[in-house]
Amino acid sequence: MSLRFGLLVVVAGAILIALAITGITFGATPLAVGDVIRTLTGHADGVAGPVARIVLDLRLPRVLLAICVGGGLAVTGCLLQTATRNDLADPFLFGLSAGAATGAAFVIGHWGDALGIWTLPIAALAGTLLSAAAVLIVTELQPGRGPERLVIVGIAVSFLFSALTSYLVFAGDQRAAHSVLFWSLGGLGLAAWHNLPLAAIGLVVAVLTALMHRHALDGLLAGEETALSLGIDAPHLRRRIFLLCALSTSTLVSVAGVVGFIGLMIPHIARALIGVRHGPLAILAALIGAAFLLAGDLGSRLLLAPQELPVGILTAAVGAVFILALVMRG
Repeated sequence: MSLRFGLLVVVAGAILIALAITGITFGATPLAVGDVIRTLTGHADGVAGPVARIVLDLRLPRVLLAICVGGGLAVTGCLLQTATRNDLADPFLFGLSAGAATGAAFVIGHWGDALGIWTLPIAALAGTLLSAAAVLIVTELQPGRGPERLVIVGIAVSFLFSALTSYLVFAGDQRAAHSVLFWSLGGLGLAAWHNLPLAAIGLVVAVLTALMHRHALDGLLAGEETALSLGIDAPHLRRRIFLLCALSTSTLVSVAGVVGFIGLMIPHIARALIGVRHGPLAILAALIGAAFLLAGDLGSRLLLAPQELPVGILTAAVGAVFILALVMRG
């Protein structure tokens, strides 16, 4: 297992690096690979000033944001699927992404740029945390708090916040509707050095949660009774995992918008490669998720160049095919 895991990490890391360099090289203004590598390694002598600025100020933050968001959402999906014992669980299912979209629709169409560059991330963060609180409060008020009830309440809250988002779009400034739509479909166009720490926090929270709770999560896979015999308080663990996933998701989508299906697809791919133990699974899922979003972002910039396609459209298309394949395999 250790040799297989090491090989998989090396391969996934190499693919990730190759996609990162490709993502920096290609775009509306294609760059030479040599200039990109010299700029990234600090040997920018002879590289034109505009080229260095494109690499360091525009494309490198975008690539790093894709790595953080893709990796963070993938690990969050692993955690939610185990905690709820639902193979289709991801941030979409529990209303976390819908809450972020509601917060974004409110500030874009009604409130404006009151807090400067932090207005949109803070509003999306607040919307995500509000939806997570609603799910937990409703679940706690009902007896028999199991994973099935958490999923059902999450779906209801997701529909509720989606309806609220639609209302805010139609009741607000119609000139801002396009901005709300583009953000709700997900994209990395807001990538900048000042908001990268938010996405990095989301990735770190997700990975640390998986690693610190890996033994308890492994025990939970065996079922509630087995987990209890091992001294694992399943309801308490489930609440803790859900809150930490909400925190991680809120920071990720507050910068990148609603990028769907990564948290659903990547855990299945990672489990097929490395198994269900959450230590290796979290690391491999983070690498694959980061590489997947890098590839998706590259496609979103090249398919309709010089226009940029929301990356959420590509991830949704791939996700739909993946779910159909999953269903066909039984």
